[in-house]
Amino acid sequence: MPATLRDKLKKLRTEKGYSLDELAKLSGSSKSYLWELENREHSKPSAEKLSDIARVLSVTTEYLLDDKAEFDDSQLKEAFFRKFNRLEDDEKNKIVQMIELWGKKK
Repeated sequence: MPATLRDKLKKLRTEKGYSLDELAKLSGSSKSYLWELENREHSKPSAEKLSDIARVLSVTTEYLLDDKAEFDDSQLKEAFFRKFNRLEDDEKNKIVQMIELWGKKK
């Protein structure tokens, strides 16, 4: 079912249990900015702000902006890899080690 940016933001925010205040703090946005994105029919979010909001909600900006996009496995992987790529090298190595250990348990 197609969904707009405002529909997706509100749905994802409430699914994560975030109030507008909490999402604002986590994403570095203002509460009023988020309210406008969720309630105005036509909004023009900045790429930087939308990227920060998507990161907090564990989705991609492409998913938020594409009215026809459905959240699926490829969206989940894309969001994960974006978070992974922001980590420090030692943190990345720890995650790789955990994955290797999980693979050996079979």
